[in-house]
Amino acid sequence: MNTPALGTFEAISLLLRYPDAHYREQIARCAVTLNEREGEAALHVGRFVDQVSGMPLERLQELFTQAFDLSPLCSLEVGWHLYGEEYARGNFLVAMRGLLRDHGIEESTELPDHMTHFLPLLDRLDSGERGDFMERFLTPVLAKMLGAFEGKDSPFVEVLRAVECAAANSAQVKTEEAIHG
Repeated sequence: MNTPALGTFEAISLLLRYPDAHYREQIARCAVTLNEREGEAALHVGRFVDQVSGMPLERLQELFTQAFDLSPLCSLEVGWHLYGEEYARGNFLVAMRGLLRDHGIEESTELPDHMTHFLPLLDRLDSGERGDFMERFLTPVLAKMLGAFEGKDSPFVEVLRAVECAAANSAQVKTEEAIHG
């Protein structure tokens, strides 16, 4: 079976899904994708792999739940970080659902603003839209999440740092494109 190539952000999003029986395959797929094109982000994923290697699935699930489900500050829902329970979040969810549909991203049981949807969308936006999305949405959300992880011992902080590095790399590529036009 030939597996389709993943974009950088989509590869990282695999690690932000609740660990199941296929999670180790997803980790390997992410690591291969990032090793091919993302130096610093690949290093963070490598650290994540080192920390979870050999860990039983139940422990991975426990760590995932502790990291993302027990504290609202670490929620994987982008709109929640930006709007909380305000009405504007509903508009954001509707807009995200439309963007996911327009870019051929199938929704899971998660809300449309979940990182497992948001990150693959970044791979499919043109560089201008991607830059705008990262600046308006991803950068402030990552700052909040990484701040909430400060002082905590969780392998998932490495996944968020990988996202941060991939975003910085994408922004640098956009800047270089603008300079060299």
